[in-house]
Amino acid sequence: MSYQVTFCPYTIGEDAYQALPAVCAKLGRRIVVIGGHTAREKAMPALREAIAGSGLTIEAELWHSGKCSMAGIEALAAQCREIGPEILLGVGGGKAIDTAKGVADLLSLPVVTVPTIAATCAGTTALSVVYTEQHTFDRFLFFPTPPAHCLIHTGILGAAPTRYLRAGMGDTVAKHFECTFSARNDALAHSSALGREISALCYRPLLEHGRQAMEDCAAGQDSPSLREALLANIVTTGLVSLLVEEDYNGAVAHSLCYGLSTIPAVEEQHLHGDIVAYGVLVQLMLDGNTDEARRLRDFLRSIGTPTCLKDFGLSLEELPEQVVEVTLAGDDMRHLPFAVTGPMLRTAIAAVETL
Repeated sequence: MSYQVTFCPYTIGEDAYQALPAVCAKLGRRIVVIGGHTAREKAMPALREAIAGSGLTIEAELWHSGKCSMAGIEALAAQCREIGPEILLGVGGGKAIDTAKGVADLLSLPVVTVPTIAATCAGTTALSVVYTEQHTFDRFLFFPTPPAHCLIHTGILGAAPTRYLRAGMGDTVAKHFECTFSARNDALAHSSALGREISALCYRPLLEHGRQAMEDCAAGQDSPSLREALLANIVTTGLVSLLVEEDYNGAVAHSLCYGLSTIPAVEEQHLHGDIVAYGVLVQLMLDGNTDEARRLRDFLRSIGTPTCLKDFGLSLEELPEQVVEVTLAGDDMRHLPFAVTGPMLRTAIAAVETL
């Protein structure tokens, strides 16, 4: 049985958008942009400058609502059918880019991603995380190939609010711990083994550069540390996602994130990566790895990430049972090295509180 692994090329730097004409040379000329108001405000001047005189045309800029839902994807696909683009440009954060990838898949069009925050690896992955109109998790959409290219503009990303960079680091760290945890007992195929080994680079560089990257981002300064964090958040995590079998792309940390996100205040007030990072602490304690949990906790605290229930406005005694139920029922819990029960999960959450 054969299988195919496809990677997403990327360009990084303060002039990254200048690569767009060359990227689009074999894809087409007519572009439709999908993105939110703020993201387009930040990116479009430089993007328009990059394509000036190239023969590329931006036929429309379509507004992204701030959520990635099937209804939103289908509505934007209908608009695009009337315009007739040859290329889609997904501009913004994870939800905007995931929406653009969903639209591109429905229309069988190539998509180029332009992240304006570094909170997720959506810019390089071949999937979209879809939510309901009520902002709760709905499903994953899996695509045959990743985006045609990802443009990582260090000036724009370095000027974004630091909380997005921090959340991206939380999600990135989780990729290492979830991948190695879920793959523990398996004899891995080449691509999954390669992805598991690469996943170490989702953690080690951030321990070294993460805090400095946050300081440089706060100062709006492009720096080696900032680039290390951007590459870890957007590229390394995406590579692992593309390489490993789907069973190894998540574990307890993400499933607990979706469980906690059923609490409206958590979903509305905290970014995905911050919740996932806390979930990694729970997964480590569930696995009996207290020393690593302490080391990770210290790093997360140094960059301002929540590390206990109180940081989310919750308490152990009042934690809703629905959080545990949704966590245990999640797709990310299907392939773990040992079975996890509700009491085990609550004990691990309690253990994180004692840290």
